[in-house]
Amino acid sequence: MSHTHNLNWKEAFTLEELPDSQIKLSGELPYAELQSERNAALVALGKNVELDGFRKGHVPSAVLEKHIGEMNILSEMAERAIAHVYPHILQAYEIDAIGHPSIEVTKIAPDNPLAFTATVAVVPQFDLPDYESIAKEINLSLPSDEVTDQELDEKIKEIQKSKRAYDRMQEISQAQADSADKDEEGEEKNQVKAEGKEGALGQESLEDVQKKVDADNDAPLPELTDEYVKTLGQPGQFDTVDAFKTGLREHLEMEKKQQVAAKHRADITDGIIAKADITLPQILVDSEINQMFAQMEDDLKRSELKMDDYLQHIKKTKEDLVAEWKPAAETRAKLQLVLNEIAKDKEIKPDEKEVATQTAQLQERFKDADEHRVRLYVASMLLNEAVMKHLETV
Repeated sequence: MSHTHNLNWKEAFTLEELPDSQIKLSGELPYAELQSERNAALVALGKNVELDGFRKGHVPSAVLEKHIGEMNILSEMAERAIAHVYPHILQAYEIDAIGHPSIEVTKIAPDNPLAFTATVAVVPQFDLPDYESIAKEINLSLPSDEVTDQELDEKIKEIQKSKRAYDRMQEISQAQADSADKDEEGEEKNQVKAEGKEGALGQESLEDVQKKVDADNDAPLPELTDEYVKTLGQPGQFDTVDAFKTGLREHLEMEKKQQVAAKHRADITDGIIAKADITLPQILVDSEINQMFAQMEDDLKRSELKMDDYLQHIKKTKEDLVAEWKPAAETRAKLQLVLNEIAKDKEIKPDEKEVATQTAQLQERFKDADEHRVRLYVASMLLNEAVMKHLETV
């Protein structure tokens, strides 16, 4: 139930700035604010109370009050009153809070004002550097994303070496299988020994293959012919050397374009972040690390692996990973803050139609996802993309 307030929030509560981008609000609420929450508190506390002679959830208020106790009721009233007024205090002070506040009730008694403090992290205030000049300078040195003939030749050699290594492994596997078959056929094995033909398909054959593997490092690569390229890729994918080179160049161009674009964007944002003096609240760093863990768990799940088994395999703990990831988490947190500030500065906003479209698409894929959170995620991604496109074109 809504009600009006006759309080001047800035007079009723003081604001204290704390280290690490946190603030502390302190003040008192008149008892009338608590009293307005009494009925709701009784309903909530009595919802699951069962007393002889009364139906569950239908215990009379007078009986319920005696059963629950005045201080328990008062605590529930206080919790509800604080939750009710907290957003008003933030709004009055124009505080952009992050996460949930830490509440400490310092005075509570019947018919008396409620005194409490609320400590919460806030979006850090910082001055943007001359981000357009930084981006413009980096844009001037954008490397080419064209694939050179040398890069194509190097990739072809890499493919040839990989194929040769794969073929050798197949030979080893076949030789091992043949050797195992011979071991199971004792009579034939003895007969081979008797005839002095030991190793025709046995251990000596494996050694011969291993010698070939060792010699491969110095051996020249096969000539690139139409017949040879037919053995590369999927069956029927390449019929001629020209078709192979054309297909490979197209793949490399797409790959290089993505790599160059990603590095260029990272260079721009790294350059801006390096000039921005930002004090990060720990909650933002923790949030990024939690996202990194969530991504890792998702990747491991797709590989049918468990986190504990993976950590044991790499001989690390979660604490080790947190320490390793902290610098990257801080950079990611700063990046989002910088992009948000640039969006405000240039009045950049995501396209609402595109937000709605992508939100609907994601909800179709993840039917149990909360629509509000999905929309916020999509809006954030589109906003970041719009800001980056602006920085790439200044």
